[in-house]
Amino acid sequence: MLERMDDFFTTRCQGYDEHMRENVEGDDAFYEFTASLLPKEDGAGILDLGCGTGLELEEYFKVNLSAKVTGIDMTRAMLDALEAKFPDKELTLICDSYFDVPFGEEKFDAAVSVESLHHFSKEEKIPLYTKLNKALKPGGYFILTDYFAQLDEQEDFFRRELLRIRKEENLPDGVFYHYDTPLTVEHEKEALLAAGFESVEVLGNWENTYTLKAVSALSR
Repeated sequence: MLERMDDFFTTRCQGYDEHMRENVEGDDAFYEFTASLLPKEDGAGILDLGCGTGLELEEYFKVNLSAKVTGIDMTRAMLDALEAKFPDKELTLICDSYFDVPFGEEKFDAAVSVESLHHFSKEEKIPLYTKLNKALKPGGYFILTDYFAQLDEQEDFFRRELLRIRKEENLPDGVFYHYDTPLTVEHEKEALLAAGFESVEVLGNWENTYTLKAVSALSR
């Protein structure tokens, strides 16, 4: 039986960091690598989509103590854990779906998301990425580190299974349930480019986890 997304992460908040570090391939490297790609300038404005308990921010604040981070996550318990980690940092934490929250325009130097967006389809992501692109300053960029399907057939299978289970369990539309439906890297790139990003490149990978950098145009 599928769990609502917020309920799933609320029940797993205690021990979540340890689970990620011990069970996710490459975790010891990709959080540090992701953080190393974010702006080092004093007071850089960062938007973190699905920030959770802030594992990537643990690494980022080591290289930029004065960054101003806006973190969005639909799980209150995760945000409380993040806030407790960084009582001296400039954090704006929003408990909501990043699909619904307004991001503003030309507001952030960069954005980041780690192991969060693999629950959504290409069609769901394009409007989100369009909103994100507009929220970045000209020439700003988005660092995405996430789990990806290796083949189109895998991507299609995960999506069909989710739709089948939702139908069997008579789950309502418009509510997010926890089930992994990763895209392939190529389809993720297509979604980002369709949203108006000027370029997208792969910067690293660890098994099925890849880091992508999507750059916003210098002029719009």
